[in-house]
Amino acid sequence: METNLRPLTLAEILDRTAQLYRTNFLLFAGISAVYAGVVLVLNLGLIGMGELLRVLHQVSQLAWLTRTAYGLVLLLMFIFAGAAVAANNRAVAWVHLGETATIRGAYAGILPRLGRYLWLMTIAAVVVWTPLALIYGGYSGLYFFYIQPRGIFAHPNSGADPQAAAIFGIATLVFFLLLVLTLIYAVLMALRYAVAVPACVVENLKARKALRRSIELTKGARGRIFLLALLVFVIQFGLVLLTQVVFLVLAFKQRGELAVWLRVMQQVVGFFTNTFIGPIYATGLTLFYYDQRVRKEGYDIEWMMQAAGLTPPEPLADSSGTVMPATETAAALDPRREDE
Repeated sequence: METNLRPLTLAEILDRTAQLYRTNFLLFAGISAVYAGVVLVLNLGLIGMGELLRVLHQVSQLAWLTRTAYGLVLLLMFIFAGAAVAANNRAVAWVHLGETATIRGAYAGILPRLGRYLWLMTIAAVVVWTPLALIYGGYSGLYFFYIQPRGIFAHPNSGADPQAAAIFGIATLVFFLLLVLTLIYAVLMALRYAVAVPACVVENLKARKALRRSIELTKGARGRIFLLALLVFVIQFGLVLLTQVVFLVLAFKQRGELAVWLRVMQQVVGFFTNTFIGPIYATGLTLFYYDQRVRKEGYDIEWMMQAAGLTPPEPLADSSGTVMPATETAAALDPRREDE
């Protein structure tokens, strides 16, 4: 049982993230592999469906079938991605406190409340990205329903409808200005909700309470969380670029059309990339969650007292029959942590 909890600097959190990832690689990679495997199977299914329709000379049906299939694929990806994120948070919370964690145990611990975690992620995504979606939708609607029918770009030298051209130019400037503002808003809101999932998983909070909990815990730490997110983004972008550059070059040379075997290889490479990089950000955020609890609530003192047997909680079983760790047992017994 880990009793050496203390406030950590950003460098120490990054070092602890790397240490946990390295020493528990099979655990975290195995959790992410479930989501990456689902994505691989779904994308291979889309490739196979497209090739089958071409062989059967049903190309006219390919467009609407592809759109329908992509809708289903995105829904399944969201569900499995949410499960993987919650399971990673569950596993990191266990290993950070010195408790035993397994892939099966992590998923078993979150599946009974998976709907709650998905609802939490949905609320956060709506709050963070709705302004950007509205701006993009408005700009796209202006282009497709007002600008494109007037043929401004189809006949740029015809001088047709200069008023529409002026409107489009002004709208473009306004769009990019609002784009910058909404991106800043999205980053700020994402930082406010950064530890909502760890709070929901560890403390068994409902979605809205977890969001409020995250807002409170992240105060004073959002700059450090932003640096963590920026570093993880650079690592992920670099790894994706490194593993996909060959396929991008081949696609460019072949005018956007890759052979079937190359597309299959691209998806296989993507499986390993998603498996390796998936746990990094979730690990860092869970460590930030505990660090903020130590700083704001003296959680290290509470945990040391439990480790010393001064406040021994009785083990409880959750709705799935899984025995809850000591930290969750204490939270469940605390009336301040009960769901409304």
